[in-house]
Amino acid sequence: MIRRVWEKCVKAADLDKVIIATDDERIFKHCESLEMKVMLTSNDCLTGTDRLFEVAKKIKAEVYINVQGDEPLISPNDIRSVINASQKQQGAIINAMCPISNKNDIKNPNIPKVVTRKDGRLLYISRAAIPANKQLESNKAMKQVCIYAYPRDALLAFGMLQEKTPLELIEDIEILRFLEVGYDVKMIEVSESSVAVDTPQDLEKVRSMINIQR
Repeated sequence: MIRRVWEKCVKAADLDKVIIATDDERIFKHCESLEMKVMLTSNDCLTGTDRLFEVAKKIKAEVYINVQGDEPLISPNDIRSVINASQKQQGAIINAMCPISNKNDIKNPNIPKVVTRKDGRLLYISRAAIPANKQLESNKAMKQVCIYAYPRDALLAFGMLQEKTPLELIEDIEILRFLEVGYDVKMIEVSESSVAVDTPQDLEKVRSMINIQR
């Protein structure tokens, strides 16, 4: 899975700028054996963004693009869209989203649902089915796609907190930390190609989709 995500990333960005960050010696050795650029981080990172914070302390850049390693079907075009948005909106935190086409996914707690302002800024993100009516029904929703662009100053501020913020802790969604400390997050719409692997069922779904694509 890591190899597949890496292959998508190197189609969207320069090979020498794509780094796999992990605290797992097995993943580290696997990446080294395949000549993929990899960095070993500490094992006390609270989230993937905290892991990226450790990378940022060693490698200086204006913007860091974070693609989660459990997204084997991620589109290189979607990664480029986030990169392009960060270049056009310098200093902005960018996160991707897409419509939820399967209504069963709206109630899936493994899929964070996104609510935005009219200008695309993130209002809230939750594992609950939002937005919902008085009957707690939600028939139309957007989901988070785990591609992020972080300006260096925002990323450093995030990591320096060294603890999860209250809503981040409840929802277990790291982008909430930025909202809770006062940052705006700009959401941009991308394709529906992404399927995050959070459960064995997700893994089987992805495997079947890969076989169909072949």
